[in-house]
Amino acid sequence: MRTHEQTLELDCGKLAPTFTQRLMAAFAPLAAALRIVRNRSQVNGLHDLDDNQLRDIGLTRADVTSAFLASTFFEDPSEHLTQAAKRRRHIAVMRPYRD
Repeated sequence: MRTHEQTLELDCGKLAPTFTQRLMAAFAPLAAALRIVRNRSQVNGLHDLDDNQLRDIGLTRADVTSAFLASTFFEDPSEHLTQAAKRRRHIAVMRPYRD
């Protein structure tokens, strides 16, 4: 008795994108740019908070300033602030275990 393998090849290529998908892909860079502008505006608003309010959200005034200095105009400074807050939280959580 012999066994025989057969492979069925289906032509399952990529489907052509729909009009909506093409339209969304065309506007994606614009949406990203608007999101960056909005986030820069929001981060700029953090300068109005006092030091206690910044500490409540896990940031310092130096973090806000360095986020603007570290990011170019086309980069989102909120990512820098998120990383700074995560580092500060990690240090605060690990500090009791070091003593």
